[in-house]
Amino acid sequence: MIAFTVFGEAKPGGSKRAFQNPHTGRIAVVDSSGKAGKDWRRAVTEAAAEAMGNRALYREALVVSMIFYRPRPKAHLRTNGEVRPSAPRDPITRPDVLKLARLCEDALTGIVYHDDSCIVSEHLYKCYGEPARVYVSIDTAANAKPIHSSLRAAVA
Repeated sequence: MIAFTVFGEAKPGGSKRAFQNPHTGRIAVVDSSGKAGKDWRRAVTEAAAEAMGNRALYREALVVSMIFYRPRPKAHLRTNGEVRPSAPRDPITRPDVLKLARLCEDALTGIVYHDDSCIVSEHLYKCYGEPARVYVSIDTAANAKPIHSSLRAAVA
């Protein structure tokens, strides 16, 4: 199992667009996530590479967990810093958790696992927390423990 944290505000994976180069005939795929997405992807890749050390890429069934911590908007806070009772418990604003996970999954390909098709179970959670960050854990399906209750407890 490996686990690591990447600090910073997670960026979503953009939509992919494929087109054929009219001059070479080659198919090119571009991601619309932009510079911020590239910087976040690099941060995830670097943290994953450090966590992997000299281990070989995983090529077996994997269980992946990601907890995305997002900063709470100032409008959710009272002047004394306490959270207003009317503030939502969890962030229900964009980007959605699947798009946040998409960029992380892609960043881990070739660093942690051979291909993201190795992921057979994925547990995602988006919550408020400071500092902004994502916590990622990856384990083989054979070794993974059920985490539904522990994931919820970790962010409560």
